[in-house]
Amino acid sequence: MPSPTADWLTDHPDIHTIRAAVCDLNGVPRGKRLPLASARKTLSDGSRMPLSVSNLDIWGEDIENSPLVFESGDGDGIILPTERGFVPMPWLNTPSAILPHWAFNEDGSAFDGDPRHALSAVADRYTARGLTPVVAVEMEFFLTDDSQDALQPPQCPRSGKRRQASDILSLAALDAFDDFFSELYEACAAMEIPADAAISEGGLGQFEINLMHQSDVLRAADDAWLFKWLVKGLARKHGYAASFMAKPYLDSAGSGMHAHFSVLDARGRNVFDDGSDQGSDVLRHAVGGCLAAMHDCVLIFAPHANSYDRLVPGAHAPTSICWAYENRTSAVRIPGGSPAARRIEHRIAGGDVNPYLALAAILGAALNGIEDQTQPPAPITGNAYAQDLPQVPTDWDSAIGHFETSAQVRRIFAPQMIQNLVLTKRQEQAKMADLTREQQTDIYLEAV
Repeated sequence: MPSPTADWLTDHPDIHTIRAAVCDLNGVPRGKRLPLASARKTLSDGSRMPLSVSNLDIWGEDIENSPLVFESGDGDGIILPTERGFVPMPWLNTPSAILPHWAFNEDGSAFDGDPRHALSAVADRYTARGLTPVVAVEMEFFLTDDSQDALQPPQCPRSGKRRQASDILSLAALDAFDDFFSELYEACAAMEIPADAAISEGGLGQFEINLMHQSDVLRAADDAWLFKWLVKGLARKHGYAASFMAKPYLDSAGSGMHAHFSVLDARGRNVFDDGSDQGSDVLRHAVGGCLAAMHDCVLIFAPHANSYDRLVPGAHAPTSICWAYENRTSAVRIPGGSPAARRIEHRIAGGDVNPYLALAAILGAALNGIEDQTQPPAPITGNAYAQDLPQVPTDWDSAIGHFETSAQVRRIFAPQMIQNLVLTKRQEQAKMADLTREQQTDIYLEAV
């Protein structure tokens, strides 16, 4: 993979400062603000930073019993720029850029607690088999007004009115915030984030933007991570708050991050396509792997206390472990269309996920199924909510416990990643238990 160079800075002389950023377990950017001179140095040498920074809770505090803190002396690792290179920050008044990094141990080996390395390890498994996953994600989010005690939809800049109903696929709802969306697309172009169609979704002030398919899964996750950072920053510039919370309003739809993927062989052929509407045996094996790991991976797809408000029957989020053709009540959906474009849509993840961990869990589970030739149960028809089907965990505590002890999870994630995530979530769970839903919302609103 190509390495970032200082040429970008030469070509962008207006840039004043750089953010050297890593992604923590909750998807929160952590790092340093650098002057340009230091940014040029970090391109070649990287920077030193405590490895524990990748393993902070949602408040940004150390995990009390983490082996990365006092037990090891809270030692430094090395953060190095990823192949992504410099990315502008169009929402700031002062011209600035992000330089994404990932973490390595002192000896130069990958730090297994870094979410990007978790996805890279899964990508390497595909490469070893001569396969390439092609991935796209759908990013759902809310625009909100958080200036009062209770969240509410933002005022339309033109009318001053607030959205009172879901208004699904309403062009008027999009046009009401045209200045925001026009600037968002301009910013995506500047950041090289492949933003595609935008729609008005089912929640109050809820929207969705699709990111286009690409064969570099690390870049796809980078795009999702950077997109969340951009949307939240740009919304504040326009006087709103943007949130990828799973469920900001109890009586409204929640936000998901649906992942679509196909798999190419060494000749560039989609191995899910056998010319039929049903797809190939390999597609069914991948579906089988996704279903087999889904129950134990829910902590990845629903990582926060608020996540479980979304996972309720009949609320447009899947709760049954099942698959189907062209059926949005199922957790795994096979969309229609040309057989050459046959793909899997994994629908369980909330908008509040860490994109690197979510894609690692989805693609890792699918590859387990391909390797094991796992046969899924028969696809369902009709309303999944009304059928007697295996269910995902619907509470945080159960999800943490199943993730910690799962053999399926151990095939996808390194032991250090499993330990770090479990310790983080148990600390957050203990703290959240003493807070009201309103207090939890205040914490999650922009953090995730």
